[in-house]
Amino acid sequence: MNLVFDFGAVLFTWQPAALLSEHFPELAATPEQAGDMARAIFSHDDWQSFDRGTLEIDAVIDRTATRLALPRDSLQALMAPIGERLQPIAANVALLGRLRERRERHGDVRLYFLSNMPEPFARTLEQRHDFLQWFDGGIFSGDVKLAKPDPAIFQLLASRYQLEQARTLFIDDALVNVNAAAALGWQTIHCQQPELLVSQFSGKTQL
Repeated sequence: MNLVFDFGAVLFTWQPAALLSEHFPELAATPEQAGDMARAIFSHDDWQSFDRGTLEIDAVIDRTATRLALPRDSLQALMAPIGERLQPIAANVALLGRLRERRERHGDVRLYFLSNMPEPFARTLEQRHDFLQWFDGGIFSGDVKLAKPDPAIFQLLASRYQLEQARTLFIDDALVNVNAAAALGWQTIHCQQPELLVSQFSGKTQL
């Protein structure tokens, strides 16, 4: 079985609304305001272009500051260190460790990742977290100028590592990405709550 992990909100913490509440407490004073602001920033094409590696972070900051009438220095403080802010979710990294051990014992699983991650953040994660070396391979969106849910990035991962669709299980927090993988014939887990992934995974794979 090929197991393909997303990173944000699956293996690493990703809480954009909480970040907005921290950096813009007056504008994101309620959960609703923080959620709206997070969508306006991180779901916009400017940020998604940064994910795809087709826009530099300085341009994202400039455009977002102009579009939302926000102070540039505050946006710089929010965006620039995001790669360092992403912290491992202990229970899910432990799950990955057990899968790694299973691979070494039985050879019946392979571990991959498919993450929408800008190139500078990807390099930060590689430098800071040794467990990324446990994977047999993977793709960061910023490195290939493609991003989920574009079917092309799923197909690139599959062709690069010769993944058989029916024997590939994809785990992601975004339903649109899960649906894109399912449309290609992959098995899927929609990880809506990271703390429940272990139980979701065990039920799916009979670990």
